Amino acid sequence: MSGFFVQNVWLIPFLPLLGGLIAALAARRFRFDAAIPVAAGVALAFLVSLGAWASSGAETTVLVSKWITAGSLVVPLEFRVDGLTTLMLSMVTFVSTLVIVFASGYMHGDPGYPRFFALIGLFVFAMTGLVLSNNFLLTYAFWEGVGVCSYLLIGFWYTKPSAAAAAMKAFMINRVGDVGFALAIFWMWTIVPNHDLSYQNVLAEGTLHNFSDAARIGIPLLLFWAATAKSAQVPLYVWLPDAMEGPTPVSALIHAATMVTAGVYLIARSTPLVALAPEVQLVVAITGCATALLAALIALTQNDLKRVMAYSTVSQLGYMFMALGSGVGSVARLAMVAAMFHLFTHAFFKALLFLASGSVMHAMGDVIDMRRFGGLRRRLPYTCGTFAIGGLALAGVFPMAGFWSKDEILLALESAPHAAHDLHLTFGWVYQVIYWLAILTAFLTAFYTFRAFFMTFFGPEKLPSADDPEAPPVDDHGHAHDSHGHGHDDAHGHGGHHVGEESAPIMTIPLMILAGCAVLVGLAFGPTGWFEHHLEGTLGFEGLPHGEHAFSWGTALISTIAALAGIALAYTMYAAPSTVPSRVAGSIRPLYRASLGKFYIDEFYHATIMKLVQGLAAVCRVLDVQLVDRLVQGVAMVPRLAARDVLSKYQNGLIQFYAAASALSVAVLLLVLLFS
Repeated sequence: MSGFFVQNVWLIPFLPLLGGLIAALAARRFRFDAAIPVAAGVALAFLVSLGAWASSGAETTVLVSKWITAGSLVVPLEFRVDGLTTLMLSMVTFVSTLVIVFASGYMHGDPGYPRFFALIGLFVFAMTGLVLSNNFLLTYAFWEGVGVCSYLLIGFWYTKPSAAAAAMKAFMINRVGDVGFALAIFWMWTIVPNHDLSYQNVLAEGTLHNFSDAARIGIPLLLFWAATAKSAQVPLYVWLPDAMEGPTPVSALIHAATMVTAGVYLIARSTPLVALAPEVQLVVAITGCATALLAALIALTQNDLKRVMAYSTVSQLGYMFMALGSGVGSVARLAMVAAMFHLFTHAFFKALLFLASGSVMHAMGDVIDMRRFGGLRRRLPYTCGTFAIGGLALAGVFPMAGFWSKDEILLALESAPHAAHDLHLTFGWVYQVIYWLAILTAFLTAFYTFRAFFMTFFGPEKLPSADDPEAPPVDDHGHAHDSHGHGHDDAHGHGGHHVGEESAPIMTIPLMILAGCAVLVGLAFGPTGWFEHHLEGTLGFEGLPHGEHAFSWGTALISTIAALAGIALAYTMYAAPSTVPSRVAGSIRPLYRASLGKFYIDEFYHATIMKLVQGLAAVCRVLDVQLVDRLVQGVAMVPRLAARDVLSKYQNGLIQFYAAASALSVAVLLLVLLFS
């Protein structure tokens, strides 16, 4: 029985796909029961994942069928079962199940209800297939599938211009990253033995030893290029904050368990390759640090609750890449464990925070601007309590899950300078700078998280009103519309839910389960060492350099003080009505406006890259219309002119003329034959 789950891991992507197909094909029959087959499929996939977790003592591959056979290129549909795979699968399917249950209540009444859950099933299928694949090319196929599903889900409300624009933005930016992944695959195919792109072949010690210096640096950089788009790192992070234009459960899935984790997973899976190039690891760490700090600074001033959570995701992904980039020398194993541990814990408390934000939005009649409501802790007690737990976990307060995983990242950063010195690398001091910037980011994280919490749940009670200065304009029919033309109903949320009421149990129970995970997951896997022990069965893990890295009480104390200081400052400024925030904003107005304007990076991209692309498109249009079209039309005019001006004279309808022409033609042919 122990090998049953391993040999049948193909059920993990198949079951969500089957549920999605049932929801799509039987939409008229199921209608508002469309969530049931998808939830059942993903829940069963979670049980199979748990079985594979318990059964996989060592790495195993399972051949499902042949996928591509073209000359020397043979790509099997083969799945890999090892520590990293089962860890990711269990997390993805568990969190997805809870999100689907929450969504069944949140999306009730939406006319696209069956389509929504069909897409969710397809999304989970693509993500689990990506995690399971044992070949870079197969991974790329599922990688593209995840991108397509995210486009469809972010733009689920496609009649809303801002949602359609956000979906297109996500799709196009991720295509930029996909170019890097494709180039890396082409490069690997030319140099690996037998053109075999399976992980065990590419990451084999003998294969890596034969890589040239250019491949040793270039291929990891290309893979990281792909990861910067999928996991929203500088400079390709700008799509993720806009992705919250989709339904809140979609935001929870994308930001917590599925799409954004794919880039981190790819680099972690490729750690034996990335570890060969300390220069690349430094680039990864610096990029992660810049992303974490920039996103945290932007989140300080945002007034949209979901947007605060979105920038928080970008920042925490930066933490994961800081960890992956710190794995020089003897820190390699610790770095991979720390990054994946934070990915694992982050999935629970970030899904919790997004769903809790959705619960607030649901109760506020689709209003999510924190300036338009407040003091909701008595009206929304379950949402308030679970949001607080998620916030403490995100801030990294003991004993929450975020405390254990964040401190492992800080330990890796603290150890990296010594490991770099042992390798005679000259840039070890950079990791020391990154370490202190990570501490600063932890302080900012605690501050902006609890700024959002206190603005939403503390102070005098306030419910959305059409008289709010921040309220969208009202048309002649009394309907409120935001700047993008998306209608809101100030009296009701989804499914006729009244403003100010706590969400139904089908939405609050997933919040409670995730809150329990945000507390217990860290305690279960952090101090016990279970997490690292489970990853020992991962391909290439045993070959990673490692040293003794004991838990650092000094780092834990510093990070805890930073988190508590951030929470205390947020409490002082936002727990009760105060003029302090406005006075502080006024004293540093240029910095405040820059943060509120997201440092104008979107505007910069629009003024440079977008204008350049639009100019290039205009040139191409002129060439297409004036040159290519004219050339094709000119070629088409030749036979028309010849027929009209030359041959039409001989098409006169006289039988005698046709007979004479025929006789003359026969005579000419006979003469040609005679003289030939």
